[in-house]
Amino acid sequence: MFWIHLLLLLAVILIGIRHGGIAFGLLGGLGVSVMTFVFGIAPGSPPVGVMLIILAVVAASATLEATGGLKLLVKFAERLLRKHPEHVVFLGPICTYSLTVLVGTGHSVYPLLPVIYDVAYKKGIRPERPMAMATVASQMGITASPIAAAAAVVMATAMDNNLDINLINVLMVTIPATFGGLLIACLWSLKRGKDLDKDPEFQARLEDEEFRSSLVDPDQEGSAEEEAEHERTAKKGLTVFLLGILAVVGIALFSKQVLPQGVGMSVAIQFMMLSVGAVILLTTKISPKRIVNSNVFIAGMSAVITIFGIAWFSDTIIGHHKEYLVGLVSGMVNVYPWTFAFAMFFVSVFLKSQAAVLTIMMPLGFALGIDPAVLIGVLPACYAYFFFPFYPSDLAAISFDRSGTTAIGKYVLNHSFMIPGFIGVGSATIIGYFISMMVN
Repeated sequence: MFWIHLLLLLAVILIGIRHGGIAFGLLGGLGVSVMTFVFGIAPGSPPVGVMLIILAVVAASATLEATGGLKLLVKFAERLLRKHPEHVVFLGPICTYSLTVLVGTGHSVYPLLPVIYDVAYKKGIRPERPMAMATVASQMGITASPIAAAAAVVMATAMDNNLDINLINVLMVTIPATFGGLLIACLWSLKRGKDLDKDPEFQARLEDEEFRSSLVDPDQEGSAEEEAEHERTAKKGLTVFLLGILAVVGIALFSKQVLPQGVGMSVAIQFMMLSVGAVILLTTKISPKRIVNSNVFIAGMSAVITIFGIAWFSDTIIGHHKEYLVGLVSGMVNVYPWTFAFAMFFVSVFLKSQAAVLTIMMPLGFALGIDPAVLIGVLPACYAYFFFPFYPSDLAAISFDRSGTTAIGKYVLNHSFMIPGFIGVGSATIIGYFISMMVN
């Protein structure tokens, strides 16, 4: 029966890919209904803790966006890029990675993509080099963020298994691992593809006057010098938000001293991020309507529904077949525990949410008796949805690159994000594994 249920799960995922968005969550709920009424299996536990963390973080980040604070961060990054355009292949991805680490969502990448393109093209650098890596880097930053749901999933799952894993245990591995993987992939990207003046395809397109006129947007000229409409409000909101992140990290460092007994760090992240949003709201006096209409809020709510349905469906299947699964793969993971990274990577290819992947896979990892140090070390492997180039940030990079160098190939899988993704995630996973084995 396990294989029948697994085929049902794969069918839901494949149909979800076709429809996109919250379809994963809705179809996951349908899968739970089928398991209950057709197969007579009791539903598993929905990932309520993870969903609440995402809601709290999204609420705070969306409040920051409503103040203009996110635009202000992008403006600082733009100034850096325009000041050092010759290093855009490294600085572009580092900026998108840093934004994700700070705000807890990879959707913060969109405002920076046209800037990265503009800087690269004007400097004569093939835009594909920083553009493709910038979107990959924005997703690699998820497991390195102290307020993203990914780290909270690990802590919450560890707590359910009576293991003492805190935020610092996770970040001291994921931050150097993902940043190291990012630098290695950027190093490879420095020489990828032909320079624009030596690219016959690009030079052929240049003969079209309409194509030439579209390469540079006049509106981009001098954008780094424009004053934000509400810069004072934005600075106030950004200051509160950054202080809130520091507070979260501080509480994680001294959780046993500052948190009441029985209050875990995953719960602390929830009320702390809601508090950050509240303080921003009160100090800037922005309209709550602007919060719910922000891009971060809309994307975050979609993520919550996705995780709600698909993770619940997966938990129902895994929970019912846990003994069979443990017996099936325990031999291999006991001898080669690092192979669990391949399992996470494979699931992430189809499931375009790192929090959802970890919500499904971490309980299985603990059930298999894998050393927690190994599980923490291979966390970067939960990002593999670059494999199919249909994630919103990938499509945005293709759209913003007017030179056409960032593209989906004729055979779909030969796209601009594949090799940088493999190099970045693969390197980060290897680095993370060895760091974790040394420090945990």
